[in-house]
Amino acid sequence: MTAEFFQQITTRGAAVNLSSRAKFRLTGTDRIRYLNGQVTNDMRQVKPAESLYACVTDVKGRIAADVFVHAEGDSLLLDAEPDLRETLGMRLERYIVADDVELTDVTEEWQLWHFWSDAGTPARMESVHCSNGFPHYSLRSNRFGSTGLDIWLPASATTPIFESLPILSEADLETWRILQRIPRWPHELNAETFPPEAGLEARTMNFTKGCYIGQEVLSRIKTTGKMPREMIAFTSDVAVNAGGELWIEKAVGKVTSVTKHPATGQTIGLAMIRQGSAPEALHIGSSTGPLLTNL
Repeated sequence: MTAEFFQQITTRGAAVNLSSRAKFRLTGTDRIRYLNGQVTNDMRQVKPAESLYACVTDVKGRIAADVFVHAEGDSLLLDAEPDLRETLGMRLERYIVADDVELTDVTEEWQLWHFWSDAGTPARMESVHCSNGFPHYSLRSNRFGSTGLDIWLPASATTPIFESLPILSEADLETWRILQRIPRWPHELNAETFPPEAGLEARTMNFTKGCYIGQEVLSRIKTTGKMPREMIAFTSDVAVNAGGELWIEKAVGKVTSVTKHPATGQTIGLAMIRQGSAPEALHIGSSTGPLLTNL
């Protein structure tokens, strides 16, 4: 990403094609009750015009997937990272027992676009053209650090036109989400991570909705405030690589994502470190390696 392109995104907003994400439809009279038992957020609050962010967790409270959910007619639509298509589908199917619920993989049936704008997102819909009369719907969604809109279109529909908004490549989006401190599967979010470790408690968790898989462990973390690790963001004047160890007197964590800041050229990154470690004392690679700076 160039400095000029970064400036455009910062001042005007951007659009991104998320059509490769895994997409599932849940139908049946028990769909809300069923999904409420699978995810960390309250599916009774799901709406047609707004996505609800949640985590799917295992019995130990660790993340199996992160999903965006919204209502559409008599169904719920979920989208998740492309790599989770098979495993998430199997996980959700596994717990459909006597429920009146049907899960359908609709990944290939829909385009999914997201955009945000400096001009006020609802108003900017007037500048997004979905032509040829194809049915489409939009919903408010905060995916990349600011409120934007998701646009769902049939796969055969014409690509929407986002007037004056830059369209991000996958590499551009990765740089932007690290700058916005957004954790992502499988870097910060994976089978070793509790949602609160990645800073997702406020966005994805509801502690009054009742039981779900992993709820007991996560409620205990909420009560005690204790968890093995926590996510930090950092800026460094020296090179740092994803996967690199962070040390104080011993290894206390690992770098999970890095990028170069388009304007300053500095290394910007995210890391998971042992809870309670002093960020200002973190060294790169060994206890005598360079200190991380500008945390």
